[in-house]
Amino acid sequence: MTTRPGLGKLLLLGAAAFGAYKYSKMTDQQKSDLKNKGKKFVDDNLGSLKNAFGGQRGENANSRGGENFGQSGPQY
Repeated sequence: MTTRPGLGKLLLLGAAAFGAYKYSKMTDQQKSDLKNKGKKFVDDNLGSLKNAFGGQRGENANSRGGENFGQSGPQY
């Protein structure tokens, strides 16, 4: 059985285009409902990942990475 290289990419592109078209035709209320539904899905199914990566988005928004680096000096 032979497969066509690129057929999967073409199907994925078609699904993405169809989704973008459907989203563009939604009302603002439908878009809001879809966003809330997506947030609920992530919280219910992937909520444990928030603990692994430091909690809510924006919690560390004002902190800069490495600001505590080098305060006690290198440990050799």
